[in-house]
Amino acid sequence: MRWLLRLAAGPLIWAAGFSAIYALHGIGCAEGWALVATPFGPLHRVALLGGWIATLAAVTLVVARRPRPALDRGDRLLGLGAWIGLVSVVVTLAPVVMVESCPAPYP
Repeated sequence: MRWLLRLAAGPLIWAAGFSAIYALHGIGCAEGWALVATPFGPLHRVALLGGWIATLAAVTLVVARRPRPALDRGDRLLGLGAWIGLVSVVVTLAPVVMVESCPAPYP
C-alpha cells in the first residue's frame, strides 16, 4: 500500500494543488482580491503564485526523493509518477504566472 501511495504521490499533489489554486482563483475574483495591493503585487496574484510555488515545491520534493538508481521496474514507475506530477504542475498551472485571470465586472 505504501508503494502505491508513493507511485501516485506526484499526480495526487498536482490534483490537490490544481484544486486549491482553482478555488483560490474563484474566491479571489469574487472577493475583489485583484484590487487589494500588497508589497508583492495584487493580493490575487500573490495568493495564486503562492499556491503554485507551494505545489511546485511539494512535487519537486517527490521527484528528489525518487529511488536512484532505478534498479527495477517498480523504482522506474515511482520515478515516472514523480515526473508526471512535476510536468503536470508546470504545464497546467503555468497560466497562473502568465495571465491576468479575473474577468472585468459586468455593468
